[in-house]
Amino acid sequence: MTAPQPATKDHQPLILALPKGRILKAVTPLLEQAGLTPSDDCLGDSSRKLRFPTSNPNIDVVRVRSFDVATFVATGGAHIGICGADVLMEFDYPAIYAPLDLGIGKCRISVAQPENLPHSADEWSQWSEVRAATKYPAITRRYFAARGINANIVHLHGAMELAPMLGLSRLIVDLVDTGSTLRANGLREVETIASVTSRVIVNRTALKTRPEEITAILDTFRAACKTSLPLATV
Repeated sequence: MTAPQPATKDHQPLILALPKGRILKAVTPLLEQAGLTPSDDCLGDSSRKLRFPTSNPNIDVVRVRSFDVATFVATGGAHIGICGADVLMEFDYPAIYAPLDLGIGKCRISVAQPENLPHSADEWSQWSEVRAATKYPAITRRYFAARGINANIVHLHGAMELAPMLGLSRLIVDLVDTGSTLRANGLREVETIASVTSRVIVNRTALKTRPEEITAILDTFRAACKTSLPLATV
């Protein structure tokens, strides 16, 4: 196979947006299998840089907050990205195409409440409004609207578990993995809204203007998922 040639002034590298945190750690083996290993300072916690080269000279990565990956891709700041399905559900950008589920970062978006409160479908059917703390206002409003309930949102970016404890809300809607944080703070899951895994996303305009390059990247990710299947299901 011919080695990738470095990008030129007239042909800039593709930008791959990666989320900080646990998804970046989970996706690193797939990046290595796909020949897109970022420089060491990208994978560590000490560097203040945000853009990094990879083992493919035609692709650079930017490391951003998980919620910002979709915005970078939708607005054309990045051509391709990796983010959780929760982010796609929340923002629902029409400029984004999500062709590949990597099967990593498995978790769920759930409704939780204090464990000492009762919960039943009959109880919810009598509500006209509920106060919920979440970083997912769009998902939360849609979920409760489908049940005829108006969701009064307390928009937080973290520490959702404190909201019922401090009287800010009755419920929370948050991303749940093991549920240990909920239990430690006296909460329990009562409804699952959606299962979440990480997806490869593409800017639709970039797919039209640079189809061969982006299709090649998608193909390498598909091949990497097959050869790293145990790793892709952590």
